[in-house]
Amino acid sequence: MANVIIYSTKVCPYCIRAKQFFESRSIDYTELRVDEDQHLRQEMETKSGGRRTVPQIFINDQHVGGYDDLMAMARTDALDKLLKGE
Repeated sequence: MANVIIYSTKVCPYCIRAKQFFESRSIDYTELRVDEDQHLRQEMETKSGGRRTVPQIFINDQHVGGYDDLMAMARTDALDKLLKGE
């Protein structure tokens, strides 16, 4: 099973869409709310190469990017391969 982490905030519509996408595919994820913990925001920025926007999505410790990046991967077989650990 893939390890999916989503750095998000409560009111971010793209964060909500990303979570809905994973839920619609029955993919478990861990949500880390950067609006509740500044240390998580710093961690997100470091891991993502300085990106400050949310969501920032990681699958099996690989940075996917934001919601648009996730959807671009979903339109190809790249997302399925990453989720399978290939």
